[in-house]
Amino acid sequence: MTSFQIKHHGAVNGVTGSCHELSISDSGVLIDCGLFQGAEASGKGAGAHSLEIDFLIDHIKALVVTHVHIDHVGRIPYLLAAGFKGPIYCSIPSATLLPLVLEDAIKIGLTKDKRLVEKFLRVISLRLRPLSYNEWHTIVDSQAGDIAIRLQRAGHILGSAYVECEVSTTESGKKVESSHRVVFSGDLGAPHAPLLPPPQAPYRADTLVIESTYGDRLHQGRKQRRMALKAVIEKAFRDRGAVLIPAFSIGRTQEILYELEGLIHDLGKQKIYEESWQDLEIIVDSPLAASFTKACRQLKPYWDEEALVRVRSGRHPLSFEQLYTVSSHDQHETAVNYVRSTGHPCIVIAASGMCAGGRIVNYLKALIEDPRTDIVFMGYQATGTPGRVIQTYASVGGYVELEGKRYDIRAHVHTLSGYSAHADQKDLLTFIRQIKLAPKCIRIVHGDEAAKRELMQKIKAELHDVEVVVPKG
Repeated sequence: MTSFQIKHHGAVNGVTGSCHELSISDSGVLIDCGLFQGAEASGKGAGAHSLEIDFLIDHIKALVVTHVHIDHVGRIPYLLAAGFKGPIYCSIPSATLLPLVLEDAIKIGLTKDKRLVEKFLRVISLRLRPLSYNEWHTIVDSQAGDIAIRLQRAGHILGSAYVECEVSTTESGKKVESSHRVVFSGDLGAPHAPLLPPPQAPYRADTLVIESTYGDRLHQGRKQRRMALKAVIEKAFRDRGAVLIPAFSIGRTQEILYELEGLIHDLGKQKIYEESWQDLEIIVDSPLAASFTKACRQLKPYWDEEALVRVRSGRHPLSFEQLYTVSSHDQHETAVNYVRSTGHPCIVIAASGMCAGGRIVNYLKALIEDPRTDIVFMGYQATGTPGRVIQTYASVGGYVELEGKRYDIRAHVHTLSGYSAHADQKDLLTFIRQIKLAPKCIRIVHGDEAAKRELMQKIKAELHDVEVVVPKG
């Protein structure tokens, strides 16, 4: 029996702070090192306001990044500050995108000192080890044994991967013939998501560590979600109001732009009250989103065939006439005033996705008490975030605190789950079911308690011989 340990340093008391350790004897690797958001925390007390690394790292030989969302990479600066000196492995697209994300995170959370930021980015550049998909690489080679990894497409955001880990140990100085395959799902994408091919399950997984963000829910289909978004936009035209979409700069923003370009292209000059779809203004107010979108356009080889067909036909799914990008703070203030005062129907896409800071907060402060406003949530809202409060209490005339001030929620609030970049319950079960050599153990992480509990029950009902574990913080 191959001897190894799995420890979870995050994403066990919720969906943020993803950080998992796989170790053999005195050598180990980390899978992700993410930021906590809202009220979520590690079992040792690390959280959104206490970001220092709260676990031992002397034996950690490498970090493997599944994708560049902040809840999977946001604590990397703190990991380096704690003394980690190993390489950082990720996919080739993620190696392009990770410095953009970390630069933004450092400027917001640590320092705006240009010299220090540039020094940090140089260190990251030297540590990065970009890997192609579907190729094995040994990243730990010690007297105790080896750990080799292979990245496979996860379909979550551009560059996302799940990680296959082949663990072999030594006995009396000799490598054992048997090995153990541990698979970390990272975040799995939903099938038929724009821009990306869907994830394909691995052939083998002796132990599977799987996310459960939507382990208790099913998403709308792509046709239904498109119609729901269309209906919200038509309402905005009728009410002469704005549609606010809090969105992660990375992944979600680009998928929304892709969908909006499709609606405008298909509906063209069709009139909605006094104006046509071609008159719709779309504002992306996020420097990081703009940088990421530009990088995505440069990474077209990693797009799926549907998106490439659009490009070959002369369309520009992530850059079209109705799209306006806001960069500077002065432009941001002008945009907020413009949206508040003109009454011209428009869509504003701004970070953060959970309304926990970022430029979306100023739009909310200006417009959340206006009943002409529509707020559309397309992603998960973690417990303790303003997004969760707005989502929960809008229907009962509630309020939300933004930067210390109370605002009544008079805007109309919509949740379009079909736009989630995460697999739903059906997709997660399908991923597990399609593993040819089925897991002996499944560890469920990255979900609320209800989601983890229901997914565990579904797995147990279908796979009777599998040990299902829900780790505790």
